[in-house]
Amino acid sequence: MWAGQNPRGGSLSMEGSASPAPTPGALPYYVAFSQLLGLTVVAVTGAWLGLYRGGIAWESALQFNVHPLCMVIGMVFLQGDALLVHRVFRKEAKRTTKILHGLLHAFALVIALVGLVAVFDYHKKKGYADLYSLHSWCGLLVFVLYFVQWLVGFSFFLFPGASFSLRSSYRPQHIFFGATIFLLSVGTALLGLKEALLFKLGSKYSTFEPEGILANVLGLLLVCFAVVVVYILAQANWKRPLQAEEQALSMDFKTLTEGDSPSSQ
Repeated sequence: MWAGQNPRGGSLSMEGSASPAPTPGALPYYVAFSQLLGLTVVAVTGAWLGLYRGGIAWESALQFNVHPLCMVIGMVFLQGDALLVHRVFRKEAKRTTKILHGLLHAFALVIALVGLVAVFDYHKKKGYADLYSLHSWCGLLVFVLYFVQWLVGFSFFLFPGASFSLRSSYRPQHIFFGATIFLLSVGTALLGLKEALLFKLGSKYSTFEPEGILANVLGLLLVCFAVVVVYILAQANWKRPLQAEEQALSMDFKTLTEGDSPSSQ
């Protein structure tokens, strides 16, 4: 007899189901560390722009500075947090975690879009060329991929029309591309940071200028944040466990379809 079935072959009732799996002991510490790193990344970005780039403003020469701040907040910090939703909220209803996951990604997209508008508008006002650097090519590609990933994810996991078997077959690709786009976002941020330093400091960059040192620290913090987020995602025993109603639904689908039962994210 399969675990989760009663002697008559039906699904195990919620009253007879096992108690929810406990939260892994180390997980809260890694999540807290990731948040500390993420907030520090945002704070150091703001400090760099304030101390060495004059701050931020929309209707002035400081409009360009809106771009790095928005991209770090949206494409790095909020995107990383959205990826961790299914690790942090382990006992809430699955649909609730899906909605929160999607909303965080949507906020990240909106903030990143503001950053893109800022840089294109700034270039237009100054008469600068667009989309000639490796950073700009990677940045536009990553933003488009991120938007497509969000649309497809919404269609499969939040829109009621997608079947269970279709969701199950797409879930591994969704997880893979989510982590990949996050890493590409961090890499693109590092390219942009290096580009900004070379444009302003030039040969002075090699003389350990204070701005260069602070920006290098920011780059290391970006890498550390990405590593911690991906490490949390890579731990199989830290995945969100199936809740009682999800286990029952899984058994019901097994009797109706040939697809696999839903796997946790």
